[in-house]
Amino acid sequence: MEKNIQPTPIENNSVFSNLKLYLDRQATSVGRYIAEQFIYLLFGWVPSIIGIGLRGIFYKLILKMDGWAAIENNVKIRFGNYVHLHHGVYIDQNTYLHACPNGIEIGEKSIVMIGSVLHVYNFRGMPHSGIRIGKDCLVGEYSVIRGQGGVTLGDRVYTSPFTQILAVNHVINDPDIPIIEQGITAEGITIEDDVWIGSGAIITDGVHIGKGAVIAAGAVVTQDVPAHTVVGGIPARVIREIIKTDQTQKKPVFHL
Repeated sequence: MEKNIQPTPIENNSVFSNLKLYLDRQATSVGRYIAEQFIYLLFGWVPSIIGIGLRGIFYKLILKMDGWAAIENNVKIRFGNYVHLHHGVYIDQNTYLHACPNGIEIGEKSIVMIGSVLHVYNFRGMPHSGIRIGKDCLVGEYSVIRGQGGVTLGDRVYTSPFTQILAVNHVINDPDIPIIEQGITAEGITIEDDVWIGSGAIITDGVHIGKGAVIAAGAVVTQDVPAHTVVGGIPARVIREIIKTDQTQKKPVFHL
């Protein structure tokens, strides 16, 4: 857990320093940057199952891949040596994985849908940063996971489209100081197994969501969520508990 981290100053605005800053935020070294960009240039654009096959072979040179992972075309990856994909992972088109330390790990048979952004965004050397996704998970279309404080998703966590999981917050304690100069907090987010997050929901920093919980569409979660409950609203509150019902009723119990 990290609290009240001050912003990192940029010492000067010379072309050289700006170029160095850019490279430092793209790869662990200039050599790694060139190697990764070369592999993307050769194979990153190739469509269809042919491209998936080529990337399944050659992307192992720039990231860690256990077994076989399917990566569609036009997927942008930064700090590939900190990306770990387990067997059966599927990464859809136009997704963005920025794994600056401490990296991104995606478990077996998990899916990251089109347009999603997984960004560790750790440019301050925070020890608990990173994104860990368990097995059989789904990151819905155009969702955002920001991992400065560390984000952990258990197994079978499903997020619907346009969800946001943001493990960072700004300090706003002094009206006389610009927000950008007041630092940040980064406490981390943990989501246990079998959680369903509805479309457009936002999970804020410091939240723990218990096993089997359901987050309603559009909810803004600012407090911990007990296991096996349904929460909704802004800010989210408990709507009801999830209990075993008579399966013969055939009645829907909740709509997202």
